[in-house]
Amino acid sequence: MAHKDKIRVSVDIYNRSYTIVGEETASHVRLVASLVDQKMREIQEANKHLDTTRLAVLTAVNSMNDYLKLKEDYAALLGSLNKKEDK
Repeated sequence: MAHKDKIRVSVDIYNRSYTIVGEETASHVRLVASLVDQKMREIQEANKHLDTTRLAVLTAVNSMNDYLKLKEDYAALLGSLNKKEDK
């Protein structure tokens, strides 16, 4: 596996600045940060009493739930494709 240079990207999530260091492109990091910010604001609108820590944890739980559902859907689609190829 080729070594990728790490990049630093400054982003704002829920009115706080963060520097993200990683191997993804700056545009990818900004997109991810934007989606996290959007999800936090969406959850906060429905739960105005949450402090930032609880809001962040709830956002992480919701995001991981979405990820696992997509992963299961992907596995089901792969299984369906494999069955069709075997026929």
